[in-house]
Amino acid sequence: MGVMRMGFCHVKVMDLAEARDHYVNVLGLYPTLETDDKIYLKGWDEWDHHSVVLEQGGVGVVSHGYKVRHESDLEDIEHNASAFGLSTQRISAGEHVELGDMVRVHLPNGHDADFYATATQLGVEVGVHNPDSFPTDLRNIGAPLLDHALFVGDDVETTERFFTEVLGFYASERMIASHEDGAPLMATWLSTGNKSHDVAFLKGPDGKFHHMSFALKDWAKVTDAADILVHRGYDMDLAPTRHGITRGETTYFFDPSGNRNETFCGGYLMYPDRPTITWTMDELGKGLDYYKREVSGTFLSVFS
Repeated sequence: MGVMRMGFCHVKVMDLAEARDHYVNVLGLYPTLETDDKIYLKGWDEWDHHSVVLEQGGVGVVSHGYKVRHESDLEDIEHNASAFGLSTQRISAGEHVELGDMVRVHLPNGHDADFYATATQLGVEVGVHNPDSFPTDLRNIGAPLLDHALFVGDDVETTERFFTEVLGFYASERMIASHEDGAPLMATWLSTGNKSHDVAFLKGPDGKFHHMSFALKDWAKVTDAADILVHRGYDMDLAPTRHGITRGETTYFFDPSGNRNETFCGGYLMYPDRPTITWTMDELGKGLDYYKREVSGTFLSVFS
């Protein structure tokens, strides 16, 4: 199956003007289209029309999208998802702004995943002909791109099976409840390429959103981002640290509506033949915050 990467996250926000200020002036994303109830944004190093959609009217995730390599992949996903036992829906080109025909799959964890092959391409902000290393008009954090997202729902096992058996992802890391044989799966980190993960799923209430993550260049950029957030009066959900899981370097914080964001860098390269790393819940502190080895009070309790 030709899934290349996560393409977008579509989330609801309480106040569109406040959300615009956060995502444009703090994270540094570029608005590409604004309507009465939605804003579409992209990072400076993304070429498709958008990677984030903000919609007025609440909080939490509406859907998340994945770009596939070929139009024919959509038929395969639709057929194989139905054979797997999941319901699907066809969405015609243009119903989601600047995207082609889509197949929506209703996942076992209460989320909707959208798959598409075509998107209007606006190009990266530095161009592709003798480009500079970054744009000169960066705002504050200046996030280059959407990296991954973590979604919450009860049935992690079946969701993981769908992504691995039908879509061709593979598990880079998994967390189980205990050391006992047959212990329930609590979380999974899934890759479709060479990143440590493109998407992750955590056991919890169906249809909930944990975070979307924006890739930064290095640890210095992660700490710079945290400084900017403090300057702007934000409280850290997780101060700059290293994850044991993925080995990535991270900061967690919330947008004005309560949707969790992450700035992230690093992590190991993943390949399909690399052995899956297994964690147990008693070591979640080490997995989340490698240095303090503590689970923050909000990580397993605050979702949107």
